[in-house]
Amino acid sequence: MSSSPRPVFDRSFAAFLFDMDGTIINSIPATERVWTRWALKHGLDVATFLPTMHGVRGIDTITRLGLPGVDPVTEAKEVEMAELEDVDGIVPIDGAIAFLSALPAGRWGIVTSAPVALAHRRLAAAGIPLPTVIVTADDITKGKPAPDGYILGAGKLGVDPADCLVFEDVPAGILAGEGAGAHVAVMTATHHHPIETSHPRLKSYEGVTTRVNADGTLVLLQGDN
Repeated sequence: MSSSPRPVFDRSFAAFLFDMDGTIINSIPATERVWTRWALKHGLDVATFLPTMHGVRGIDTITRLGLPGVDPVTEAKEVEMAELEDVDGIVPIDGAIAFLSALPAGRWGIVTSAPVALAHRRLAAAGIPLPTVIVTADDITKGKPAPDGYILGAGKLGVDPADCLVFEDVPAGILAGEGAGAHVAVMTATHHHPIETSHPRLKSYEGVTTRVNADGTLVLLQGDN
């Protein structure tokens, strides 16, 4: 993680960019149910494997394993189909709906490692409004921790990534935000163990608000977090 913390409160940003899973929605139980079944099918140690698959594209997770006779494209599609069918228990992070609903259209977007169909399915299940910009695994060739998704998201909003605040929850996503040159805030709502980071942490969206300046820029204001 970066060793140079950068301020995220009480300063202006051109836009906010949000990761999805673990950052604005809690899909951990559904995700882990699907990937546990996949891991068992391939003889993997589930406890060792599960922490490695959060926050990155499914195809990258499978490719990285290098399993003999396994086609990552085919397997990733099968996992996606299973995830589309299992949205039980997917909920918004506390305060996320109100926080996002208060942001001006065109000033925020989502950058997720999920494919587009799964992203839409999970957001709908959690009741999260769709932004005008959403970058998914289908839009890029290099997923997180590469910065490509956040660079693309900022570009679609017409702003410089350096003028954006990225909300993330896992190391791969934090590295992607840092690599894009953005400021980063870390959402810890779904963490079971403390994450090593110098970036500001948020327990939820309750107790944080956004002020919209006259020029449309956004200021994150700290309350109880």
